[in-house]
Amino acid sequence: MCDYANISMEPDDYHTAMTTIITITAIALYLLATSLLGLRLKKGLEASSIPKKLAIGLGLAAVVLHTQLLYGSLFTMGGMDLAFFNVLSLVSALIALLILITAINQPVENLGIAALPLAALGIILQQGLSTDTHNLVAINSTSVQIHILLSILSYSLLSIAAVQAVLLAIQDRHLRGRHPGGFIRALPPLETMESLLFQMIGIGYVTLSLALLVGITFLQDIFAQHLVHKTVLSIIAWTVFAILLRGRWKYGWRGRVAIRWTLIGFVFLMLAYFGSKLVLELILKT
Repeated sequence: MCDYANISMEPDDYHTAMTTIITITAIALYLLATSLLGLRLKKGLEASSIPKKLAIGLGLAAVVLHTQLLYGSLFTMGGMDLAFFNVLSLVSALIALLILITAINQPVENLGIAALPLAALGIILQQGLSTDTHNLVAINSTSVQIHILLSILSYSLLSIAAVQAVLLAIQDRHLRGRHPGGFIRALPPLETMESLLFQMIGIGYVTLSLALLVGITFLQDIFAQHLVHKTVLSIIAWTVFAILLRGRWKYGWRGRVAIRWTLIGFVFLMLAYFGSKLVLELILKT
């Protein structure tokens, strides 16, 4: 007869089991929150039918678990591991968090339909795909910490703006084609959508400006060979968003023009943040 009292789990086995449970729970919560938001959008249901707060609460619970998984992967004895899949997972969690917090007071919860599944995918990629490539960054310097924080925050905010721009483009196309039915009826008015878009771009532009300023001022290797492409692409993205904001302020840019410039800026920013990491870490393995 088996003596269950003498059965013990090794620390590594316990850690693996807990990580698996947290991973599955976080993914399930993300997908459940996405389903509730999708139903609200598709059916045009009133808040009392499927409460927005319920979907937001489930999403925030998923972000908390996601953060716990990230902590163990990002922070190591050798420094902060900013490897490709770690950063991808971190950005996806931050985007989800920003959308959910903003959705408490602003009508942006529909952005979660795209962001929350991507956060779940970020967990899957981080936990499921192993790589021998690590990008350890010493975090004993305050300027490095500030630069990393502002960079990730600015990318997350401008990613949300890009998703908002895509949703705005779909809404604009339906309204121009005189087909305002379906989920379009559940969206805020076009003017509100545009206002939210430029609020996101404005905040994201400020944080991107600060990130570049801190990097150029305090980091000696920001124009080093392995970082120069990232820096140049970030400056190009900064310039694109600067032109967009000036066009909005001086010429009243809106609609398709604003959407086009937003997506162009985001493409450059995405290449700066993830294009270089993809090539260096996963293709060249340097």
